[in-house]
Amino acid sequence: MIKCVSNKRVYQSKELAEEALIESHSQFEHRGGGPIAVYQCEDCGYFHLTSKGQMNQRLAELIKEGKIGRAREANQWLRKIKRK
Repeated sequence: MIKCVSNKRVYQSKELAEEALIESHSQFEHRGGGPIAVYQCEDCGYFHLTSKGQMNQRLAELIKEGKIGRAREANQWLRKIKRK
């Protein structure tokens, strides 16, 4: 497992970090917080999620299109079904 001195989760590519970012928003409602972008770490050279800076363009488009909201709602229903 790759480690970083920042203790943040490490993603080996920008694409994998963006997928994790989108998945995070599809799973959880980040009200006024949470990750909004990815960046390449100066310490380890890999990618991390961040709550600072401008929102990732792909994430912004998916939110605007309503796809993130629909995915989050579907995931909430799946969690409810699994509990029964």
